[in-house]
Amino acid sequence: MTVHRSILHVDMDAFFASVEQLDDPELAGQPVVVGGAGGRGVVAAASYEVRRFGVHSAMPMREALRRCPHALVVRPRFKRYREISSQIFAIFGEFTNLVEGLSLDEAFLDVTASVSLFGSADKMAREIKSLIRARTGITASVGVSHNKLLAKLGSEMQKPDGLTIIRPEDVTATLDPMPVGRLFGIGAKTAARLEQQGIFTLGQLRRAPESVLWPLLRRETRKFRDRASGIDERPVVADAPEKQISTEETFDADIRDRKLLRERLVQLADKTAARLRSRQFKAGMISIKVRRRDFETFTRQKSFNPPTQETRLIAQVAEELLDRWLDEQPRAAVRLLGVGVSDLSPATQLDLFTLRDNAEARQLDDAVDRIHGRFGDDAIRRGTDR
Repeated sequence: MTVHRSILHVDMDAFFASVEQLDDPELAGQPVVVGGAGGRGVVAAASYEVRRFGVHSAMPMREALRRCPHALVVRPRFKRYREISSQIFAIFGEFTNLVEGLSLDEAFLDVTASVSLFGSADKMAREIKSLIRARTGITASVGVSHNKLLAKLGSEMQKPDGLTIIRPEDVTATLDPMPVGRLFGIGAKTAARLEQQGIFTLGQLRRAPESVLWPLLRRETRKFRDRASGIDERPVVADAPEKQISTEETFDADIRDRKLLRERLVQLADKTAARLRSRQFKAGMISIKVRRRDFETFTRQKSFNPPTQETRLIAQVAEELLDRWLDEQPRAAVRLLGVGVSDLSPATQLDLFTLRDNAEARQLDDAVDRIHGRFGDDAIRRGTDR
């Protein structure tokens, strides 16, 4: 007898926008867009009231406001979103320790071993939805199935506040009518090429001969045919380590001035370092991201030892990387700048001698973090030494 796993995919509904509507009753029922309000701002989240106008996340704010001129734009408050996210993930932990967080508002749960304690996966999904709403005031959509692929597809099918169960006997009937673009990993270009060959649905993809699929999908032909058939053996990986922490900014107007670029870079380094400390990590690699006016994007990175979580050192390395890039492109107009840290390890392993030598810098970082935590990121800003 085949023993199926019990997998849930929990996805909060318009998470950032829902939190804003929860905290400000005047926003309830209104078309809310969370994101940068400048001319080059991007939509981070869109409430369901504004989605009916065709507004969605990752859309340029100008386009969002063109489609819905009366939309209410709210700047994101990531600290608040993390607070709510922590409450939600604590609920997941009450049912299983196999929780794979994909973002602040999305996770896979393997509840196979929990069935004997809490009942069926369906029952746990309903209970999790109820607890999230009772403790946070916002809603979640949940997909329930025997693998990650089907659970995620299920969570998308009845938003908002949905619950979709895809049982083994229903897989073919559920997947076959879906457009090929719904399958994770098939982007718009690949979907267009498949459609040119008459493959519009997952059912057609599943039944297509390899001679047709191989020129389009190459080595991933078998994988996508399996996925179109609902086959997915990937495990739920608990506590997947964070690979990178980064902060970036799209400017309202292109910046050419080197001094101003350095100032903005230091501010981004400050925010990235603060997030690094809040997660209790240290970093062994610093990277910068630069996007020119023509949208060509460049990255530069540097490894160093010992790892650090100090703003001063992170900003210093980032400035060096930016200076080298500016020397290569002295007349470039920059529309986006970012600072990232990677090669992360637990901060508890910081060398005692390093801690002693850098005590003054750590005290400054702690003080700035406290001010930001109480008064917001704009309450105090670091300057550049040059």
